[in-house]
Amino acid sequence: MNPTPDRAIRVAPPRHGIAWLVQSIALLRAQPSRLLLIAVLLQIMMGLTQVPLVGFLLIISVPALTAGVLQAFHVTAEGGRPAPALLFSSLFSGSHTGRMLSLGALMFAVGILTASLFLSSNGTLLDPDLLTRIEQGDIEALSALDQDAISRMIIAFLIGILISGTLSYMTIPLIWFRNRKLGSALADGLRALALNWKPFLVLGLGMTVVLVPVVLIAGVLVNIAGSAGFLSVILMALVMILLLAFQLILFATQYCAFRDIFGLESELLPSAGTDDSQLVA
Repeated sequence: MNPTPDRAIRVAPPRHGIAWLVQSIALLRAQPSRLLLIAVLLQIMMGLTQVPLVGFLLIISVPALTAGVLQAFHVTAEGGRPAPALLFSSLFSGSHTGRMLSLGALMFAVGILTASLFLSSNGTLLDPDLLTRIEQGDIEALSALDQDAISRMIIAFLIGILISGTLSYMTIPLIWFRNRKLGSALADGLRALALNWKPFLVLGLGMTVVLVPVVLIAGVLVNIAGSAGFLSVILMALVMILLLAFQLILFATQYCAFRDIFGLESELLPSAGTDDSQLVA
């Protein structure tokens, strides 16, 4: 697919931040089971990040997998039924794969650089054996860290997510839906975020309002599950569904914001599968 003419970046009014959130919830309600299945599949894959080599490949594949989720929401928005295979549509698209993996490598490098800058002054955190134990999920290893070290880890983690998210938020859909080159997508993506800071601020406030009851309900269910015996499995499953639904809303707002700011004309879209009907011979 050849690069296509770009529509001008739209500057949306602040109220569109709430509109994106409302549209996202509507999209999730349109195909809840199929979208949740895609989210579960994504989480299963991300659970393999601790496997050597495979984990690194999965980490740099995050932009491509994100594009697959956005494609699933586009199919839903067009009235289709998103198939689980859509999650891999960008990863194996050929023309987009290299750019997506390059963006993933850039995000990984930014995360490493951020961690290095914030943690370099703490010798404890630079202990290779301790880092390995923490990466393997050894809870006792965390007790070897002082409060300052833990605070630095949390700050580095949050800043890394913020920077990586800013770099990729509009860049991923620009590469996937508009077939843009990485450099061009990064530049216009960051410009779009800057021009639309007001609706994104409103969106952030709206997502915070949604997050509060999600956290409260999840906390209550976890507490009940601790003494519910057999029902604990069902309650923890409900917690997982609740958290996955919130994650899907985050992806959906990304799709809705991009569609509003850049547009999604049908002739610009990648030739990816749309729904389960394409899986039938």
